[in-house]
This record gives sequence, structure tokens and C-alpha cells, in this order.
Amino acid sequence: MKTIYAAFTFLLLLLPAMPVQAQQEGLSFATIERPPFATTRGGVPSGFSIDLMKAIAAEMGRDVEFKYYNSFPAMLSATEVGIHDGAVANISITAARERVMDFSQPIFESGIGVLLPETKGGNPMLQALMTKDFLMLVVIALGLLFGSGMLMWVFERRVQPYFDRPARDAIYPSFWWALNVVVNGGFEERMPQSKMGRLFSVVLVVSSLFIVSFFVATITSATTVAALQDNIESINDLEGRAVATVSGSTSADFMDARDLNYIGYASPVEIFDALEKGQVAAVVFDAPILSYYSTTHTNPETNLLPRIYRRENYGIALPAGSDLKEEIDQTLLQLRENGTYDDLVQQWFGGQP
Repeated sequence: MKTIYAAFTFLLLLLPAMPVQAQQEGLSFATIERPPFATTRGGVPSGFSIDLMKAIAAEMGRDVEFKYYNSFPAMLSATEVGIHDGAVANISITAARERVMDFSQPIFESGIGVLLPETKGGNPMLQALMTKDFLMLVVIALGLLFGSGMLMWVFERRVQPYFDRPARDAIYPSFWWALNVVVNGGFEERMPQSKMGRLFSVVLVVSSLFIVSFFVATITSATTVAALQDNIESINDLEGRAVATVSGSTSADFMDARDLNYIGYASPVEIFDALEKGQVAAVVFDAPILSYYSTTHTNPETNLLPRIYRRENYGIALPAGSDLKEEIDQTLLQLRENGTYDDLVQQWFGGQP
């Protein structure tokens, strides 16, 4: 009996010493829809940052759940005040954010990129001349030529054999005469005979110098602008174009610092919707997100400029003074060493971070 009592007492003493880590409280992390870093597949949270955090939690012996927010500021604010244990997505590590919260070691090296719609088919210079404003100028010019020719017919129809014909038959010959006056200075053998005809022809010839010069300048300007707009090689070439970015993002800060105008949207989803509708001509935002969109969407076809602006590091955001920071950093190093991190990079980015 004493032996049974001693064994029972020994088991009671062992119970508090049994592994507690398996019973540790689960982790709660905030996130936001930012494919390929954070998204959902079949209703299950997924993405590079999500899967990385799942792997970290598993190594720590903890479960993790994710709460999706509709805006970046809301996600970061909830993390800052401790509603969640942390936040993951494409969260850039900045000095301003570091003042109010902690960050893990960098989990991804990124930067700001420029995405443009792919220009396909047609001559951009010809397309520039097919604008509504230019076509309107052509219509006005043709109207002036027809009007000038018919006015000359009124002055010359009784004194000039060329114009001696009924009005309906004189429409094209009169237009042809006015066109040659503007382009060539007129026909010597069809010199006006009436006083009003001679006066009007002089006015028309002198005016033609300005008219022709105006049209040449308009065509030159339109084709030059088209050539420049079709040759975008850097962010400096975006001046005067409808450029979109996410309001309050590090990309918006970058644009503000360079005094570049932009249209601010609440999320990349809204930006890409505007891009597909042809409402914006360029997008300035996180390069990996732009690259992912470009490779997974073909309407419209897009082109990501090869240059990366203002390189940034993404990290796991934590409340200031978080007890999890050291453990997360150590676990992250373990995942880099055992190849798990590289496997995730391969899965989500084809091995090209």
C-alpha cells in the first residue's frame, strides 16, 4: 500500500513538470490582402508572409490565426496597441514605424517599382494624330478651304472662266483652287480678275503662311510627345501622366519626396481595377506586388521597369517590447538554415526574391 501511495505521489509531482509548450496560447496576427505576400486560397490564409509565419509558429510549438484588415493603417494600429501579437504582409521597416513598434529581422528585400501597360500594335505617332482635337482641326481646315473657294466663286464667277459654272458644279473646283492657293500660292493662269477676288486671294495667300505653319507645328508637337511618352525608361519620364499609388504608403512618400503628382488609391486592388479600365497610365508601388500582378494578369498586358527605386526590407511587425521578438528572430534564422525559407521563396517567387 505504501508503494502504491508513493507511486501516486510521484506522478502528482511530475504533472506540473510535463511539457507546457504544447499548451502555449496560440498566436494572433493581423494581415491584409496583398498577394503574393498575404491572400486567401479556398478561404485559407496563404501567401509568402502568411506561410512563413505559419512555419515560424510551428517551430515555436504554437498555433497561429490571422485577422484580415481592410487598410494598412488599421492593421498596423491594431498591432501597435497590442490587439494582436504581430502583423505580417508586405510591411516595410521604416524609421517612423520602428519608433512605435518592433520588427523582426528582415524577411524579404524589396523596393519600389514602376508598372506600365504594354503598348501593342499601331504606330504611336499615327495614333497621336488620330486624336479628337487633331481631327477637329482637320475638319475646320477643310471647312475653311471649302468656304474660301466658294467665296472666290461668288467674286469671280462672271469674270473668270474657271469659276464660270453653277454653284453645285463649282464646289470641288473652288475647293481645289483654295487648296492650291494655300499650299502652292495659287495658279498663275487662274489669277483673280475682280477687285474683290484679287483682294481676297492676297488675304488668303498671306493667311496660308500662318495656317500651314500652325499645322506643321501641331503635327510635330503631337508626334514628338507621342514618341516621348512611348519611351518611358525611368520614373522621371512619368511627369504629366496619370500615375497611381496607394495613399499613405512608402511609395506615396517616395513620390512626395520627388514632387511627382499621383492619384492616391486605398488599395492595390483599386489601382489594378483602374489600370484595367484604362484610367491610369502607370503604377508606382512595391515591386514584388507589381511583378506578381504582371505575371498573373494578361488583360491588360503590362511591363515592369527593370529598375528598383528606394530599396526596402519587409519585416514582421510586433508591439513595442514584444516578448516574441527574440524567439521569432531565432526561429527565422533556423528556417533560413534548414532551407524552409528558400522553399517558400521558390514557391511564391520562382526562386527570385
